[in-house]
Amino acid sequence: MTSPLSFAVLGPVRAWRGRSELDLGTRQQRLILALLLARAGGAVSVAEFVDLLWESDPPPSAVNVVHRHIGTLRRRFEPGLPTRAAGSVLVRDGAEYRLLIDEESLDLLHFRRLVAQAAAATGEPAVQMYRQALALWRDRCAAGLHAEGRTHPEFVAVDGERFAAVRAAADAALRAGCAHVVLPAIRLAAEYEPLDEELQARLLLALAADGRRAEALAAYADVEHRLTEELGIAPGGVLRAARDSVLDQDASVPTGVEPPAQLPADHPYFAGRREVMAAAQALLADDQRTTALVIDGMPGVGKTTFAVHLSHRLAARYPDGQLHADLRGFDSGDSVMTPAEALRGFLWSLGVAPGSIPAELHAQAGLYRSILAERRMLILLDNCRDWDQIRHLLPGTGGSLVIATSRRRITGVAGSAGAHALHLDLLTDAEARELLARRLGDAVAADPAAVGEIIARCGRLPLALALVATRSVGRPGLSLPAVVGELAGADGRLAGFGDAHADLESIFSWSYRALTPEAARLFRLLPLHPAGELSTQAAAALGGLPARFARGLLGELAAQMLVRPGGGRWRMHDLLRAYAVELGEEHDDAAERDAAVARVYDYYELSAYAAHLLLQPQVPLPEPEPSGQGVTGRRFSGRDDAMAWFAAEQRVLIDIVARAQERGRPRAAWRIALAMQNFFQDTAQFRQWAAVVGTGLAAAGDDPAARALLHRSLAGACYFLADLDGGLSHLQQAGAIFERLGLRSEQGHVENNIAEIRLDQRCYGEALRHAEAARALFHAEGNVRGATTALLAIARAQGRLGGQAEALGMFVQARRQFEAIGDLHGVGTTQAWLAHTYSMIGDLPRALAVWQQAIDTFRGAGAAHHTAQVLVAVGDCHADGGDAALAGQAWREALAELHGTDSPMARQIRDRLARLR
Repeated sequence: MTSPLSFAVLGPVRAWRGRSELDLGTRQQRLILALLLARAGGAVSVAEFVDLLWESDPPPSAVNVVHRHIGTLRRRFEPGLPTRAAGSVLVRDGAEYRLLIDEESLDLLHFRRLVAQAAAATGEPAVQMYRQALALWRDRCAAGLHAEGRTHPEFVAVDGERFAAVRAAADAALRAGCAHVVLPAIRLAAEYEPLDEELQARLLLALAADGRRAEALAAYADVEHRLTEELGIAPGGVLRAARDSVLDQDASVPTGVEPPAQLPADHPYFAGRREVMAAAQALLADDQRTTALVIDGMPGVGKTTFAVHLSHRLAARYPDGQLHADLRGFDSGDSVMTPAEALRGFLWSLGVAPGSIPAELHAQAGLYRSILAERRMLILLDNCRDWDQIRHLLPGTGGSLVIATSRRRITGVAGSAGAHALHLDLLTDAEARELLARRLGDAVAADPAAVGEIIARCGRLPLALALVATRSVGRPGLSLPAVVGELAGADGRLAGFGDAHADLESIFSWSYRALTPEAARLFRLLPLHPAGELSTQAAAALGGLPARFARGLLGELAAQMLVRPGGGRWRMHDLLRAYAVELGEEHDDAAERDAAVARVYDYYELSAYAAHLLLQPQVPLPEPEPSGQGVTGRRFSGRDDAMAWFAAEQRVLIDIVARAQERGRPRAAWRIALAMQNFFQDTAQFRQWAAVVGTGLAAAGDDPAARALLHRSLAGACYFLADLDGGLSHLQQAGAIFERLGLRSEQGHVENNIAEIRLDQRCYGEALRHAEAARALFHAEGNVRGATTALLAIARAQGRLGGQAEALGMFVQARRQFEAIGDLHGVGTTQAWLAHTYSMIGDLPRALAVWQQAIDTFRGAGAAHHTAQVLVAVGDCHADGGDAALAGQAWREALAELHGTDSPMARQIRDRLARLR
């Protein structure tokens, strides 16, 4: 038998089947369900759904999107329901939809029943029923789904029922003499509706009835200021009458108060952060003038939790008490706490009567600092927006300390004497395990692999880890591997966190809402970049922006901690990336997103081409066509700059090659793969070379010229991997295509490459034949560089066939020609073989001198693999002469050039060194 469904809309929208909570999907699906629940079984038209999901300009597909979302919700409520079946829970009635629910399955209907029963009762029983009804509320109706500054009228109306019930509950409790029973509900409602004078009046009366007259008067002063500042009116008769009633109960206002102790409770599962804690305490110890510690970090990194924990650790140093205020710096504009509001609350807590608090901000700040000058107090300011919001709340002289938190980098901190910034980063892996262990106990030690996967999926973000842990505790049958499966199944989406993903969205949205429209657009586009980090130029291409403007927008995102700068690049946390993906899919149409992807592919294709030219390839690629999106490639200052760019972008470029075909850009795949060839060769990444060019070959399809170029490149990778037969096979395929296409220079390169392989196979006569064929082809095409390369192979073959004197002359001729055309690789290679020939005829001093010239040339060209090859030859020469020490020194230098790679040459060098021991 299927378990019954139940729903909640008095707060975040939720649904359960029995005791198992359902994943309600995307924000738009949850909005649709929220409106159905707010109607409590009433009908909702498709037009109303469209207005709900799109404030203006709905897309042409809007109605289809609504029907698709309805179908998805139906199948969540009734698993196994066929795609177009009507179902029995979410039913269609003409052009309208309704949920078939009763008061036992919806908290709103249960709330209405309790309120009706309370209104029919009297005394304490009525108050208790009101308390039960109000306890059903967890937040505003459909919390977390509202767009900034826009709440659907249906949700506003349901909230209005709550506030009406609060007023009725307050009246009943005051009559029955038990105001304390509903005081928490009245407080909460008054916070939600700070300008509702009838609610505020009942809060004053309830506080006074509970013996909190001073707090009641402070609340009156606060609402009086709000009404004056925000509406330009004085309190009305109902609110003034409530104040007068409080004053009549006790005409005296306290002139002294107990030291305030307003710190929130420390978190019971606080873990890690020892380094930052030590840094904070060191700042206080080293600088006696420290007046403020301002803690910043990305959304969800645990700033408030850390600040509260630090405050409790330091509280004993400040015997005159602690003050606390949530400045709400990242709430919507109207609810951000002003410095004046915070100061009035602090002054009242410090014993200043409401009537004695100055009206002007500067006068309030002066009085506040005067009081603190005589005391040692700790002030905790949470969720600060900027320096202007907190500077008036800092102590002047004396021994007090402010600890403040912000999700953005507050620029005024550095220029203020006594103020220090503390950056809170992601947890380390060990700290993340500690956090989970404190929450989940022995289960963490029992399955370290699953824990490691959870930590990775949460990106070591404390909020995400806490939400996963809470979800696991709340579902006792859910194992850690099952949690991993849910996170993995979400494919990088926040939906993997189940109902908790609304909490992540809410936290992230505070920073997103603070962005300018241009920065918000770029934030939504960033996940379309293939990697989790990118350069300013790549971001500019993605957004179709000038680089200078893109840099400013990235700076704005960094100020809100939505990206992190470092090493000339910008990084985005995986969960922020998932949030940006959902925002992009919701706000940006497919055409705009596709155009952004096209721009970034153009940028990398054009940049890779420009960079490869500076690596002096033997066969430069054909120049690509200009971008149809107006994108230009990166400009490079020289070879070193090009090599550094390839190193920084290697992972991105490999990902583009792998995904270009599915993006409809196969040409980008094979062109970028070929452009990386010289970078892979010079950094001895031969396996990566083979893999990337192999992917490019698969993407090249039926393009014969591309396939031939790629086969020849793969032959080079095979050569360096000591797979000579594989290299020959690729060269034969490339040569056949080039011959069919009539590309004589390309045939010449193939012939010369075959000669190189035949030389390594000691087939010197065949090598000479292929090298001479290559030189003839190059001469016919006027290709000086190609002809010189072929001359080098001819000289090597001649030397091996006994014509060393003739070979020496050819090497000298080849070196001069390479020097004339500025080909450092050619010069170095010629020097290396010239030295080798000197060693063959027994002229070791000259051989060693010329080898050193080759080493210097290759090092100047940044060609590590070729440098290592020469050093191996030098070591071999010393070993043949019986000098093991010099041989070992040369081989160790060669291994160092390869930076610990596992290429065939590296393995050969290690074997040589092992034989020395």
